[in-house]
Amino acid sequence: MADHSVEITEGCRLPVLRKNQEHEDEWPLAEILSVKDISGKKLYYVHYIDFNKRLDEWVTPDRLDIKKLQFPKKEAKTPMKNGLPGSRPSSPERDVKKSLDLHVQSASATSRGKTLPTPKRKAESVSLATQVTAATPVPSLPGSAEASQASVYPAMRDSSFSIKSRDEHEQLTSLTTNGTSSIQRHLIPPQPGRKRKSCGGTDEMVKMFQNNSPRCSTVYLLPGEDSQDSSDGIPSAPRMTGSLVSDRSHDDIVTRMKNIDCIELGRHRLKPWYFSPYPQELTSLPILYLCEFCLKYLKSLKCLQRHLTKCNLRHPPGNEIYRKGTISFFEIDGRKNKAYSQNLCLLAKCFLDHKTLYYDTDPFLFYVMTEYDSKGFHIVGYFSKEKESTEDYNVACILTLPPYQRRGYGKLLIEFSYELSKVEGKTGTPEKPLSDLGLLSYRSYWSQTILEILMDLKSENGERPQITINEISEITSVKKEDVISTLQYLNLINYYKGQYILTLSEDIVEGHERAMQKRHLRIDPKCLHFTPKDWSKRGKW
Repeated sequence: MADHSVEITEGCRLPVLRKNQEHEDEWPLAEILSVKDISGKKLYYVHYIDFNKRLDEWVTPDRLDIKKLQFPKKEAKTPMKNGLPGSRPSSPERDVKKSLDLHVQSASATSRGKTLPTPKRKAESVSLATQVTAATPVPSLPGSAEASQASVYPAMRDSSFSIKSRDEHEQLTSLTTNGTSSIQRHLIPPQPGRKRKSCGGTDEMVKMFQNNSPRCSTVYLLPGEDSQDSSDGIPSAPRMTGSLVSDRSHDDIVTRMKNIDCIELGRHRLKPWYFSPYPQELTSLPILYLCEFCLKYLKSLKCLQRHLTKCNLRHPPGNEIYRKGTISFFEIDGRKNKAYSQNLCLLAKCFLDHKTLYYDTDPFLFYVMTEYDSKGFHIVGYFSKEKESTEDYNVACILTLPPYQRRGYGKLLIEFSYELSKVEGKTGTPEKPLSDLGLLSYRSYWSQTILEILMDLKSENGERPQITINEISEITSVKKEDVISTLQYLNLINYYKGQYILTLSEDIVEGHERAMQKRHLRIDPKCLHFTPKDWSKRGKW
C-alpha cells in the first residue's frame, strides 16, 4: 500500500500491518524511527504507538498505509513574553528565582550604599509559586499496626438472616480487634467507603456464627499511619547511589532501536527485545555468539569453538549457595567477577527496558539461577541486588531468559530473593519501576504468598487466631507497603465502622487453590546455604 511518490521520513506516523495474538491482521498506528536502504529496497523501523517497545521491528513498504500518513509536526518557535520576540515565557519558578536573586543583590547593594529597582512581578510570582501543590498521596490506612490485631474466622451463608444488596448477597464475618471475645456477624452491601449499621441484636449474630464454613473469612486490618500504596509507583526522585533505574532523559533514536538481530546462547537462539550497548562492530552481524558459561561475546561460530577449547568454566563463577534437584543458585560478587558481571548486564539489557547499564558492577551482587545437565550449569535467569541498600531494595534487576519464561522460574527467582531477605532478617521490595512482565510476576507472587498465610491461620485452644499487617510482613519479608497494595489490588479490603476489614470470597479462595496446584517449583529453605555479610565494613568489599 506504499506510494513511492511520497517520501516517508523519521517521525512520520501511519498505520502498519501486523499480526495480533490471534494471528489476525490489524493496522495499529506506528511511528517511523529509522529508514535504511538495502540493495535499492527501503526498510522502515517502526514503533507501534501504545505497544511495548519489544514489538518494534523493521517492515517493508508494502505493510505501510500511506493514505493515512501523518507528517511530524514542526517545533513551535519560542513563545513571546510581553509581546517581545526572543523572550521566554515567564514561569513561577523562574520569577521566584529571579526575585530572590534580585533581593540578594539589593541587600548586598544596600550594604554598599546603592539601591536597585524593585521588580514589578515579585509579588505576583510568589503568589503563583504558592499555588503549586504536590501530588496527592495515596491515602494510607489509619491506625497503629503494632497495637492492632486482625482476627480471622470462617463464615458461611445463612438463609435465616440476610439483606439484599444491589448486586448480590455478600456475607462477612467481622470480629472485634480489641482482644475481647465478642463475635459479630454482619451482612454488608458492597459499597466501599460507607459506614454501615449493624443488622440485628447480639443474640442473632452469635447464633448465626455457629454454622460456619471454612470457604470464606473476614479479617480486620489496621496498618500503621505511615503505610502508603507503592505497588508500582515510580520514585519521586532518582536515587544517586547504586540504582539501575533508567531516568529516560538520555534516550535518542539509537537507544530506542534494537541493535542486535539474534543471540546464540548454548542451545538457544534469542531475539533481543531492546537496545543493548554491545560494541558497534558486532551490531551488524546476523548472529552474536555468547559462551553460555562465561557469557563472553564473540563474532563468529569459529571464534566461539576456539574459545570453548580454552574456557574452563562449566558454571557461573562464584559460590553455589543453593541446590535442589537440577536447580542451583550462584552468588557472584560484582567486584570480584567484574567481566562476568558486565557480560551478564549486557545480555540482560537486551530484555530489560526500564534499567540502565552501569559498567561499575562493584556495588552489586548477582544471583544466577541455573539448570544442571551432563554438560554443565546452564543459565536460566538472574537477579541483582545492592550490597548496601538504604531503601530496603532486595532486587535491582530481575530477568528470566525468554526460553525459560512461563514455566514458573520467574516466581522462583522472586521467592529466592525473599528467602535471602528472611535470612538477613529484613523486609525487602524490588526497585521501581518494574517492567510490565515484572509487575505481573510480583503481583502474582505477593497475592499467592499473602493468601497462603491468611488461609493457613487456624484456631488454637478455642481462641481466635490473630495477625497484624506487620506480622504478615515479618513472616514473608514482603515490605508492608507491598502487602497493603496487594490487598487493595485484589479488592479484599472493605471499610466498615471506621475500620478496614479484609474479606476472602469463595472465588478468591478457589482461584488461589488452582494457582497453587500449578506452582510446582518452590524454594526449600533447608537447601539454602547462605551467610549474609555486613557490607558497611569496607574490608568486606
